[in-house]
Amino acid sequence: MRLGLAQYNPTVGDLAGNRRKILAAYSDLAARGAELVVFPELAVCGYPPRDLLFKRRFVSDCAESLAAIAAEVGEVPALIGTVEANTSGSGRPFYNSAAFCHRGRVVAMARKCLLPTYDVFDEDRYFEPATQPTVVEHNGRRIGITICEDIWTHPMISTRRLYHGLDPVKQLATQKCDLMLNLSASPWHHDKDNVRETLVADSARLLGCPVAYVNVIGGNDELIFDGRSLVCNAQGAVLARLPAFREAFEVVDTAAPAPSAAPAAPHELADTFDALVLGVRDYAHKSGFKRALIALSGGIDSAIVAVIATAALGKENVTGVSLPSSISSQHSRDDARILAENLGIRFETIAIASAVAATEASLGPIFTGLKPDVTEENIQARTRGVLMMALSNKFSSLLLTTGNKSEMAVGYCTLYGDMAGGLAVISDVFKTQVYALSRWINRDREIIPVSTIEKPPSAELRPGQVDQDSLPPYDQLDAILHGYVEEGLSRRDLVAKGFPEAVVNDVVRKVDLNEYKRKQAAPGLKITPLAFGVGRRIPIVQKYVS
Repeated sequence: MRLGLAQYNPTVGDLAGNRRKILAAYSDLAARGAELVVFPELAVCGYPPRDLLFKRRFVSDCAESLAAIAAEVGEVPALIGTVEANTSGSGRPFYNSAAFCHRGRVVAMARKCLLPTYDVFDEDRYFEPATQPTVVEHNGRRIGITICEDIWTHPMISTRRLYHGLDPVKQLATQKCDLMLNLSASPWHHDKDNVRETLVADSARLLGCPVAYVNVIGGNDELIFDGRSLVCNAQGAVLARLPAFREAFEVVDTAAPAPSAAPAAPHELADTFDALVLGVRDYAHKSGFKRALIALSGGIDSAIVAVIATAALGKENVTGVSLPSSISSQHSRDDARILAENLGIRFETIAIASAVAATEASLGPIFTGLKPDVTEENIQARTRGVLMMALSNKFSSLLLTTGNKSEMAVGYCTLYGDMAGGLAVISDVFKTQVYALSRWINRDREIIPVSTIEKPPSAELRPGQVDQDSLPPYDQLDAILHGYVEEGLSRRDLVAKGFPEAVVNDVVRKVDLNEYKRKQAAPGLKITPLAFGVGRRIPIVQKYVS
């Protein structure tokens, strides 16, 4: 069967815009000989719609948009992910569904069986699960339909235990399908593409028929979807892979022979960079921004963010701003300027010494007799935040924050200072990963000044300050944070792994104390299995000591 795979980039809630893109993709793939065109999960409204679903007209508007799409579907059927109202009178109010459209109407609806409610997923809040997957008959073929999580019941997947043994793929195996289709909206993180390919290949072998997996691409809030749709034959061999991090519309013949050689595996750092670029581009464009601002400190974090923003939005739409204080080093000022020149972006300098001095003078009478401390250091960061937000307002530019995951974890950042902005680009990238990514960016030529990469990192909020005055070495810090934040290890677990007890206790204390800062941070792009944000729901006020 010639399948049209529509790996497209929707915008959540843009029903008219999504409809136009769906119909354009359908027309293109049907004209190229597809016998069935398949779209991703919730293609009509975008994923995740979250509490838009509870708006009074949202689901009925989705139904109207689906009907308008179906009216344009001719002899070549289309399978389209959508939200469906639950009219049974019991259960949750909606279904996560796939509409089989043919000859101007919706002829069948298939509903999602397994509803993920972990990490960033909260589908059980909205949707009623189906008890079994749907099989649609078309042109003498039995087509099994699953939606995303329905295939995530493999023994290698720990979350399968949430579904009490329910396995939609095994249910389909008893129904002698000729083809299985999986409509997905599966966010990306490192190594996830390898897991997905295993799930699809093993499903094909279990069913004894080809399996097509169609994933969405694009950035929606903090989530980044990589696409990488694929088709496997009945033996589990991959017939076709669609590209990562971009729209693709391909016709794949399920009867074609499998390629003799698999493509080279993507470089992890290339994937990271492409994901962050897509996340910035879509967050900006889907929010109505054309331009971005970055405060360039001369440090490695702001340099990385500037490179990503330039790749995402174009050099003509990015402005870097140096905001030196009385203690800012000349090499940091120079590095910021050289970076901007290498990228070809606009570069501005706004000195903040007088503004900081004026603020300190205003506070002087109240601070009389008190020694200077972190309060005065933060005045510098907050002055920068005020100025950058003023530029953001005046020029309708998205201010990108530059804090990495290591800093966000331990609170090595200033509320209303360097945390001010609309998007935290690298808040899910550990500092050690930032260094690796910087070297990868410079693999062909020097974009980020070598001195930026090689000098000791510093917030430069007091003379001679370096990060290691307050933090352990980043390789040690990141290893502890990975264990505590992402793996859920306790202090005792970490000490047992060989980390110094005093260092562990200090790091864990900082992570726990600074939850209030992270709750006030800009949304951050997610690239790991567990990022700060909606997927990690730790109370601010709590006294548990692990």
